[in-house]
Amino acid sequence: MNTQQKFGKRIKIERIMRDWTIEKLAEEAGLGTSTIGQVENGSSSPTLDTIEKLAKALDFKIHELLIFDDLDKFARKK
Repeated sequence: MNTQQKFGKRIKIERIMRDWTIEKLAEEAGLGTSTIGQVENGSSSPTLDTIEKLAKALDFKIHELLIFDDLDKFARKK
């Protein structure tokens, strides 16, 4: 899994842990639903602006969203 895919997985895990839909995250971040879908699927490389918006919406500092050590642990919880 490349960094882009890991980031997308992290965003999806954080969204699901909040019981948010893609639409809810898009609204909170001020982004389009297609952008959220592409980020979560790892099919697009988000800009720094997009990463910042996602971090604010999910109440994280940018660098915290780039920690991928526990992705599998979180994925197994859901």
